[in-house]
Amino acid sequence: MQHPEPIQQEIDLDSKRYIVSKTDPKGIIEYGNDYFVEISGYSEAELMGQPHSIIRHPDMPKVVFKMMWDRINQAQNIMAVVKNLAKDGSYYWVITEFEPKVDPITNKIISHTAFIKAAPKKAVEAVEPLYAKLLEIENNGGMQASEKYLRGLLEEKNMTYDEFINNIVGNKGIFKIFFTMMKKLFS
Repeated sequence: MQHPEPIQQEIDLDSKRYIVSKTDPKGIIEYGNDYFVEISGYSEAELMGQPHSIIRHPDMPKVVFKMMWDRINQAQNIMAVVKNLAKDGSYYWVITEFEPKVDPITNKIISHTAFIKAAPKKAVEAVEPLYAKLLEIENNGGMQASEKYLRGLLEEKNMTYDEFINNIVGNKGIFKIFFTMMKKLFS
């Protein structure tokens, strides 16, 4: 399936609704709740069996996805601020927390579930210039160069990636409770 041409039209997400999607270990979509289908603009049939990257916006630096896949493939949770691309070319910003599911017998990852909520404006304002910089570095020096830049930035801030994201999204209080409840509901 061909990616749509991005347009400068933001989809305003309902802060009271959530998106849930589930993929196999390779990122192939196995499930998406009704809100995921609605916001993405694809039909459920169009989404099932497709790589989750079908909604990847070209403004997203590859290093962010590399970092996410590195972590979830080690059965570690990770939260990220992500700009997604809808079928019509519009975009929407989300906070995504990934939960890998591990087979209790083989100890191998059998699926990944993404719990997704509208990104707060302050989080978008914090990551947009960073993502633009990482993308510029990737375009000139490759993904390794952008990863080195991100590591340097985090070292300068004396923060881990998780601390940086938790700080900009306000991952505490009701926000943290939301992700905890979604995990219990869908895990």
